[in-house]
Amino acid sequence: MKQERYDTQYEEQFQEHIEKVKTALQQGEIEVFREEFLDIHPYDQAMFFNQQDEEARGQIYTYLSPEEMSEILINIDLEDVTAFFEEMDPRYATMIFAEMPADDAVDILNELDKEKVASYLTIMDQESANEIKQLLHYEEKTAGSIMTTEYVSIYNDMTVAETMRLLKTEAPDAETIYYLFVLDGNKRLVGVLSIRDLIIADDETKIEELMSTKVVAVSVAKDQEDVAQMFRDYDFLALPVVDFQDHLLGIITVDDILDVMEEEASEDYSMLAAMSNTDIKDDNAFRSARKRLPWLVILLFLGMLTASLIGRFEDTLNQVAVLAVFIPLIAGMAGNSGTQALAVAVRGMATGDYDSSVKWKLVGREAITGLITGTVCGSILVLIIYLWQGNLYLGFLVGFSIMASLVVATLAGTLIPMFMNRLNIDPAVASGPFITTINDLISILIYFGMATTFMSYLV
Repeated sequence: MKQERYDTQYEEQFQEHIEKVKTALQQGEIEVFREEFLDIHPYDQAMFFNQQDEEARGQIYTYLSPEEMSEILINIDLEDVTAFFEEMDPRYATMIFAEMPADDAVDILNELDKEKVASYLTIMDQESANEIKQLLHYEEKTAGSIMTTEYVSIYNDMTVAETMRLLKTEAPDAETIYYLFVLDGNKRLVGVLSIRDLIIADDETKIEELMSTKVVAVSVAKDQEDVAQMFRDYDFLALPVVDFQDHLLGIITVDDILDVMEEEASEDYSMLAAMSNTDIKDDNAFRSARKRLPWLVILLFLGMLTASLIGRFEDTLNQVAVLAVFIPLIAGMAGNSGTQALAVAVRGMATGDYDSSVKWKLVGREAITGLITGTVCGSILVLIIYLWQGNLYLGFLVGFSIMASLVVATLAGTLIPMFMNRLNIDPAVASGPFITTINDLISILIYFGMATTFMSYLV
């Protein structure tokens, strides 16, 4: 109860603060606005800014420095922030990019037209432009594309006192100083040192005596999803990025990895629904429809194939019309089971839980799971259909078809994404609708194949 009162009190104070910011902005009181606005957390500043109309945002641009504005924009989703740069004065926008951490600037620039990017880099100061150009060269979704070059590196022959003096100079511009990365005379990464170990050491101690030589680093070309997996496994706050000769190129920090995890999860979920990842925030109906149509057209033809398959068993349906009643049930159960297996397989591969050493164990487990669930569901149906229709053979037919369909559907939901992963295709593209439609075909074939074979027992 005490915590609830505290939360309510804090929320009320925060809302009062926001109201003061709004009033100052509306009345054009620059000093009051700056005092109140800069007193709140950068994330809350970003949320406030994102809710304003273009006119109010124009005022804010004139009230805040490029450095202050950069803190706001790096807390806004890429889909939204790129539009704000379109309405800014180009020189003001360029100064904002120069003040941002280089990796955040590159993320935004990658979303803009190449002509605009070239324009910004042309009028940017040389040092910032060179730093950003270096990161722009790396392929998207690799370690190089998400790393930052704003870190503190030291040499192994330095003393603690020399390092402390260097740290005081470089720390204000570094993205993180929890780790200091140690280089040798050839600028190769040879060790890492925590700030805690540095502080408690004697001034004359050499860095090579303090550093840990067990350094975990990633190649600049490593996929960002694999990097995220390493952060999860090792609980890193920062991870060095090196080239093939172990030269330190940059570091990846945990805040950037959290963005990667969100991006990858969103992308995989969208693929499972056979949608584009950008479709969610797209307010253009025609653009949204264009992105969804390819999958829907493919599924349309697969659906026609299912309808054609049912048509081939027309004679069977004419003789035992009640068989049609159970078509949606069998197809639906197979689709549901396949989608469940697909979700388990895709998640396991995405998190690295299912590598080559355990994948066949997973297939075996899913086959047994399909057999158990199929047997239980089939047995229930046998009893229900016998009580309803008074036909035990019909009950056994539907029950066995359900059991066989669930086993096959579960295996399909597991094996198809594994096969795609083997071909270096993202397994998430084995989407729910695709697996469901494939399993519809398989289950209908099993159902009517069984019905045709044992027709004499049903008539």
